[in-house]
Amino acid sequence: MLLLAFDTATPSIGVAVHDGEKVVGQAHGEGAMAHGELLAPAIKSAMAAAGRTMAELTDVAVGVGPGPFTGLRVGVVTALTLSQTLGLRAHGVCTLDTLAAEAAAQVGTDFVAAIDARRKEVYWARYDASGQPLTGPQVDRPAEVAELALPVVGRGAKLYAELLNWQESAPLDPSAAVMAAKVAAGQITTYPLEPLYLRRPDATAQVGIKHA
Repeated sequence: MLLLAFDTATPSIGVAVHDGEKVVGQAHGEGAMAHGELLAPAIKSAMAAAGRTMAELTDVAVGVGPGPFTGLRVGVVTALTLSQTLGLRAHGVCTLDTLAAEAAAQVGTDFVAAIDARRKEVYWARYDASGQPLTGPQVDRPAEVAELALPVVGRGAKLYAELLNWQESAPLDPSAAVMAAKVAAGQITTYPLEPLYLRRPDATAQVGIKHA
């Protein structure tokens, strides 16, 4: 196995290469509105760090959200293109599941993983102490998530730390390396490569005919 994994559902873009036993290459980028510009160079850097070529890949994994429309589209379309052109096995992973898989060790009890959904809301899901999903994902205002009275991990928790029980020791963003390791080991639920938006995009096509 040679697996390429990446997630573009948050401002932090992560890429990892896994050979079936361990992560052999990683790269990162940061830019809330620059996923399209940053992902391809990050993939190139991670593959170079691994000392492998794209022709050697057998699998591709991508975070399918939830997350903003533009970022998700970049990641999912890239994964779809690679899977079709290179004949790769494709794995979609809930972005919150990846975040929770790493955070569970730092929390030690039931908790919530949350990322920024804009519009003063967060995407969130609830997990047990081992990081297994219990409810969600869904999108709500932070005050509604606070009613659960649970520890909250992720960038969404930091953004609304005055309302949520933010766990500072836990990761802010999903790790592509963690996703790759979990997919390679068959320890995380996978989905088709379809973006998990949870709501309509901010920009929509105009319908109707304008008259002079």
